[in-house]
Amino acid sequence: MELDQQRKPRRTKIIFTIGPSTDSEEMLEKLMSEYYVDICRINMAHANHDYVRTVARRIHQIGEKLQRPISIMMDVKGPEIRTGDVDSPIVLKMDEIFDFTIKPVSTNSEEIRSVTINYPNLVNDIEVGSIVLVDNGLIQFEVLEKNADRIRCKVTIPGELTSRRHINLPGVKISLPAITEKDKADTLVGIEEGIDLFALSFVREENDLTILRNFLDENDGHNARIIAKIEDQTAISNLDSIIQEADGLMVARGDLGIECPFETLPIIQHQAVKTCLTHGKPVIIATHMLESMISNPMPTRAEVSDVAIAVEEEADCVMLSGETTIGKYPIECVDALTKISKTIDQHGKKFSFAKELILTNDKARIQRTAVSMANELEAVAILCFTRSGSMARGVSAQRPSTSPIFAFTNSVDTVRQLRLHHGVIPFQMIFCTEPEATVARSMKILVKRGYLKQGDKIVLVSDILASDRVIDSVQLRTVD
Repeated sequence: MELDQQRKPRRTKIIFTIGPSTDSEEMLEKLMSEYYVDICRINMAHANHDYVRTVARRIHQIGEKLQRPISIMMDVKGPEIRTGDVDSPIVLKMDEIFDFTIKPVSTNSEEIRSVTINYPNLVNDIEVGSIVLVDNGLIQFEVLEKNADRIRCKVTIPGELTSRRHINLPGVKISLPAITEKDKADTLVGIEEGIDLFALSFVREENDLTILRNFLDENDGHNARIIAKIEDQTAISNLDSIIQEADGLMVARGDLGIECPFETLPIIQHQAVKTCLTHGKPVIIATHMLESMISNPMPTRAEVSDVAIAVEEEADCVMLSGETTIGKYPIECVDALTKISKTIDQHGKKFSFAKELILTNDKARIQRTAVSMANELEAVAILCFTRSGSMARGVSAQRPSTSPIFAFTNSVDTVRQLRLHHGVIPFQMIFCTEPEATVARSMKILVKRGYLKQGDKIVLVSDILASDRVIDSVQLRTVD
């Protein structure tokens, strides 16, 4: 278990998805105070507005009580294509001819079975020869022909089709809007409840993010940060521009593993993490991290290795989905992630993608100096003083070898935002008028919590106000 009193805190952040298994006040307090989760994800594919208000307020109240506020991320559903309702399950046979229709078919003299779809323009987006995957790829079709009213297919992987199943279209560029009316309504509730992060599903290009950012700005949500979820081949093609426009990236391996050949998934993950770290953007690895622990108290060996790779890649966060929404062992899942990430962080071999970070300004070069000093001297910690969080984010982007980053800020919003970033342990503290008094106070807090002890070497990086000018400062200190 990662406790605040331990000298070597967990540096890989944990996101848990809230649901029936974790939404009680008792469970949330335990996760936040004993297991130190960093971000709570609300999945709008399953949550309504009343639920969002209830859990957001509950999390904020517990954070205030514990004096440890965490971040909340709303996962916006985004555009999706689904089949319509069926009266009873349709058992599809191999090579059967089957129609996807724009509207219900009253008569069908050809005796070809069919189901409606919720996206009429699909007939224009899709081509003959395209593959249609239904229900997470469990059923597969090949498009034979199309007209204005229907898409005629052949079943290539048979299965049982039920109502409102999700449709994936590998390699097909669809013309659905980036955010739907439901997404806008959900986002407005999120803004009202002080949601810190909005994760946009099925991002295909940078303009999708611009649309959401404009909507946030128009509705007083300009402080919120946007996470781009990459879930299809179009997103992979536009990866670099998406990462530059987003505040962070989520490698959503569920749909990604359906839309792309599954054997390429590790390569895509590797590429996504590397590109994010090159641009200094946070990255989240999500989906199936500990899937077996939905019903089992221990992870599989393959799951342990999967989490370990994310830690070695130095991803900012690992995420739990069904494991903490409906799973039987949510506490055990968080504990497993903590044990794996701390062990691999201390003893594993890192990919060191951050060495290729593009330094765009002098402040970034100062931050690199601080990290190089900490690495060379094996400093116990790096201390940052930051109002907006930019200093701590910049140091985190450099990925110190072993040193945690203790970030002190006078803003609770900044504390919550910094929960996303690798290695950053944020604290809210009122800054003194005298900089040296602020430093002394922060070190006293860390000694009291057991992070520091007498004789420890630490690196301090901050903006210092001197003669009405802001000066970036890097210092080496020894704890008295």
